[in-house]
Amino acid sequence: MLLVNGSSVTKVSAQDRGLTLGDGMFTTLHLKNHQPQLWKFHIQRLREGCARLKLPLPDLDSLYEQCCQLAAGDDEACGKIIITRGSGGRGYSPQGCQSPTIIVSSHPYPVHYNVWQQQGICLGVAEQRLGWQPMLAGLKTLNRLEQVLLKDELDSRGMAEAVVLDWQGNVVEAVTANLFWRKNNRFFTPDLQQSGVCGVMRAFVIQQLADWQYVVESVSSELDILLDADEVWMTNALMGIVPVTGIKDVKYEDHRFAKRLQNALAALA
Repeated sequence: MLLVNGSSVTKVSAQDRGLTLGDGMFTTLHLKNHQPQLWKFHIQRLREGCARLKLPLPDLDSLYEQCCQLAAGDDEACGKIIITRGSGGRGYSPQGCQSPTIIVSSHPYPVHYNVWQQQGICLGVAEQRLGWQPMLAGLKTLNRLEQVLLKDELDSRGMAEAVVLDWQGNVVEAVTANLFWRKNNRFFTPDLQQSGVCGVMRAFVIQQLADWQYVVESVSSELDILLDADEVWMTNALMGIVPVTGIKDVKYEDHRFAKRLQNALAALA
């Protein structure tokens, strides 16, 4: 199902800057029990993204109602909110763009995530590297060509997921998820000030660990640091918290905090 500016239509202008320039952002939601999960974290993402991209912030109450409308037909689904600057001229200047385009859609839930949550997943290491773009780092903009090429690498190499490094060799994220690791009782996640996406499930995990009196350190670390961890997991809004059972030839058998976080997330739903 698809809503464009609140109406059940399936077309946008060929001059929409989301199409011509990737001028916009999006967030992906887990629609469960007929409502969007982790809504307050999605609000935070929308507020920050619109502020940094200088996009008008849409009516959040209306967005919530539209998400609930799309979630009404399924017990579990994938939702997506896209905000573009709207239609404009051929050039880069955003001047004159007064009417943003808001697209809210629902899609089938990727059921293999349920298997990943229970059994965990082994990661490869991507050969392609992420560039630095501090102006956009952390945001989930409509410019996802790096991820498109990385997903093609996954497909061509027969990998389900992989650790992605930046051009200096620092761990940034997985292709479609954020990463966390634990060494003894210290918790780490990659610093995303130069590249990567700050996911809503990442924000949930950081807050939940803080509630349990643990600090998550944002670090720039090479792959060897991650491989030396006692426990690793990955997160995104749809997959939730997925234990990592191995990276290349290194195995991880301790998943105590990943499971504890899964229980905390399930309690919210």
